[in-house]
Amino acid sequence: MTTDQATETFGQLTFAVPKGRILDEALPVMARAGVVPDDGFHDKANRSLSFETTREDMRLIRVRAFDVATFVAHGAAQIGIVGSDVIEEFDYADLYAPVDLDIGHCRLSVARLADDLEAHRGASHLRVATKYPNLTRRHFERQGIQAECVKLNGAMELAPSLGLARQIVDLVSTGTTLKQNGLVETSRIINISARLIVNRAALKKDSRVAELVAAFRADAETRASKAA
Repeated sequence: MTTDQATETFGQLTFAVPKGRILDEALPVMARAGVVPDDGFHDKANRSLSFETTREDMRLIRVRAFDVATFVAHGAAQIGIVGSDVIEEFDYADLYAPVDLDIGHCRLSVARLADDLEAHRGASHLRVATKYPNLTRRHFERQGIQAECVKLNGAMELAPSLGLARQIVDLVSTGTTLKQNGLVETSRIINISARLIVNRAALKKDSRVAELVAAFRADAETRASKAA
């Protein structure tokens, strides 16, 4: 099936990308795979969430990282880019992550106040502030600890000093933000990188999705071979 035939049959492709830390690294990778947003995408004053691309059969949507996974899993978008933390947190059955893009590296870690030496010792129950309750509960369950998760979407580092929770689980890159807020990293839950994700049904029926997967995979393999 040609691109024109696929467009006529399945309509315009929707490619979901996350706001925030991954996007700047993702844009060059996307461009090499043939996914190039229009000029309005780069206008910081533009509050739109949907953008045209240089491909007539594709548009971009720019949403929160967790929403990228939701749009793709439910077929509202056919393909997208998101951190592996989001994939692990939700574990959607209809979501397939065929390519590790080897960008957006960070880690999901546990942290506490530097002077709170008893935050974890001997505990069977802990209150933990995080936006990753599923990953957090699984991590502490493996240690025989029941984690009561307080859901926060930001300002996680304030939780211990304000008495909301003695520990937090959050993304860590350099550790500078933790240090500036008097926290120390105590354990690492998972290493994270950005992944290409696709809707399983769309991959099976729309050849354009498979072609995009192949393009992103080829780019990742080329970069890996150059780095070797």
